[in-house]
Amino acid sequence: MEAFLASTAVVALAEMGDKTQLLAILLATRFRNPVPIIAGILFATLANHFLAAWVGHSIAGLLESSAFRYAVAAGFIGMALWTLVPDKLDDEVKPPTHGGVFLTTAIAFFILEMGDKTQVATIALGAQFGTNMANLLAVTAGTTLGMMIANVPAVYLGEALIKRIPLGAIRVVAAALFLALGLWLLASLRGWA
Repeated sequence: MEAFLASTAVVALAEMGDKTQLLAILLATRFRNPVPIIAGILFATLANHFLAAWVGHSIAGLLESSAFRYAVAAGFIGMALWTLVPDKLDDEVKPPTHGGVFLTTAIAFFILEMGDKTQVATIALGAQFGTNMANLLAVTAGTTLGMMIANVPAVYLGEALIKRIPLGAIRVVAAALFLALGLWLLASLRGWA
């Protein structure tokens, strides 16, 4: 349960103002059909985050050394800093317009999520909690729920929501969460927690 809840919180906060959330708004304003957009986000996120959690799980299983655990802790602290940098939708990243709303959304989200901070966070969470397949699935489910918590309102409320939510404050809270996870992991490695 800890893997699921931590994964949900980390990704929901990290996703606020992220380029995939901006993509959700763009798709919602372009297609005005929320159900296939949400289904596409869900499908793309499940696929992308399962692969990311599996990579983290695989790395954690191969590298049981304390050096690797320090690297994971440093990764969370690095994510805290990265989260403070506002994201924007790159001009060259345009969703495909063929294949319907669902396919357009699924492909665009899957591609845009590659190397994104939420994918990197999912890899780190998979490494931290990846002791067994149940935890791997909990991380995937949690990060997917976090993406849906952040993106479903963006699809339905679009630009009006983004104008009312102080994204800077949300980024600070998300950064503090990443920092707390990194420091907690460091403290547990040092025997302080």
